[in-house]
Amino acid sequence: MMAVVPDDRPTSLHIKPGTTWAEAYARCVEVAPEAFTDERMLNLWGGAWHASGVPQRSLSPLDATPIAGPPMIDQDEAREAIRATLEEHKQWGDVPLTERKARVSAAVEALDAQRDLLALLLVWEIGKPWRLARTDVDRALDGVRWYVEQIDRQIAGRSPLPGPVSNIASWNYPMSVLMHAVLVQVLAGNAVIAKTPTNGGAACLTLACALARREGLPIALVSGSGSRLSPALVRAPELGCLAFVGGRSVGGQVAAALVDTGKRHFLEQEGLNAWGIWGFSRWDLLAGHLKKGFEYGKQRCTAYPRFVVQRQLFDQFLEMYLPVVSSVRFGHPLAVENDDDPLPELDFGPLITVDKAAELAGKVDEAITKGGVPLYRGSLAAGRFIPGQDTSAYVAPVSILSPPPSSALHHAEPFGPVDTIVVVDSEAELLSAMNASNGALVSSLACDDESAAARLAGELRAFKIGINKPRSRGDRDEAFGGRGASWKGAFVGGDLLVRAVTVGADPEERLFGNFPSYSLYPQT
Repeated sequence: MMAVVPDDRPTSLHIKPGTTWAEAYARCVEVAPEAFTDERMLNLWGGAWHASGVPQRSLSPLDATPIAGPPMIDQDEAREAIRATLEEHKQWGDVPLTERKARVSAAVEALDAQRDLLALLLVWEIGKPWRLARTDVDRALDGVRWYVEQIDRQIAGRSPLPGPVSNIASWNYPMSVLMHAVLVQVLAGNAVIAKTPTNGGAACLTLACALARREGLPIALVSGSGSRLSPALVRAPELGCLAFVGGRSVGGQVAAALVDTGKRHFLEQEGLNAWGIWGFSRWDLLAGHLKKGFEYGKQRCTAYPRFVVQRQLFDQFLEMYLPVVSSVRFGHPLAVENDDDPLPELDFGPLITVDKAAELAGKVDEAITKGGVPLYRGSLAAGRFIPGQDTSAYVAPVSILSPPPSSALHHAEPFGPVDTIVVVDSEAELLSAMNASNGALVSSLACDDESAAARLAGELRAFKIGINKPRSRGDRDEAFGGRGASWKGAFVGGDLLVRAVTVGADPEERLFGNFPSYSLYPQT
């Protein structure tokens, strides 16, 4: 059932002129007519754009505005695209590094020239507030520029993979995760094929790939159901490597499909990242970290939705925490009161889909029904919305104390603006509660005694651990990976990303990562 803001709400908010979906899409057709028609987007492989597949009917999470959906192809066309990408891979590996650097740099500058359009597409397709959408674009471009500067050193003594790299990624960071990885893989000498996320980001990625393709980069971009295309994009013998970013359920299926292939892979999956609070007093410092942590409604792999708090500190924690959660700003990212107003500074907009919002609301109700205590429940009435707009994809912040073990929120990442809080009495309980999801990408400890925090950190099943600060993905001179079920395969970031998609002179080379019977981790 559609949820709307009452029409009698005393506000004159409306979508800022120049930022409507129709205007954004028209600019795509103008900028890249080879990839967009007035009716649909196209798929890309073999250096040509194909009017193939069935465009999916899509609605923007912002307000249910109909937007262009990904053109869904079938497995046979995916295999055709992979074969074409292999042919390009054979040719691209012979292109001198100096030329690869020049072409990738030209693509980055072309993308930079369309920065605001790419960001606006992210706002409409995945609901990112304007500032965060532009940051997503900037992080991608700045990251690739860094690799262009470092690639001579990183590639020394190494060669491209025997086959192209396949990329399957979630919808939340189309530019700074997926497009960034694609450009680095190409820079390292590989052709690539990427699948657009089904839930959002197809138009942004189509525009980005069109601009990169004009510079002669061997990139293929296809759309389709993950379950239907997985046999091709995961197991095809032509592929040299698989890069996957997504949830544990799908990631587990992908990992199982790779078992007998020996194919290189790095599979980033979710984990319940946690803040542990023990012997701590610097509440103003923690408040700043927690407020920033609500960005994009915690729809990211390095968000912290779990807080494990020493019982003696719980009253002080609440005194700090409740004002933070109640100050979070959310609503329609493009709503302004006057035409010349800047776009609003929001912490988050909608969740990615109406179904995800309903699913999350159901998990909240389950946790409370089974005994969890609702410490805070925000209201959509506090959001910044246009009168009459559909708000079905929005969820106000929620905090639940002691989610029961039988509830999904006890052990799984909510991927939305929902926090769970667990109170503990001992260090052993602290560690157990922080390790509830059998592995995470990041964790942090708030502790005045940093030596004690370092000791506790050694018992946490997280790849990166912050002491009195959060940790992030990191794409440059710091590795990224996971422990337990949060990651499988090679670790990436900086030199390790290039190493994962190239081959060294030693035929017995072992990639640094989270492999069966081979688990080594860098210092946190």
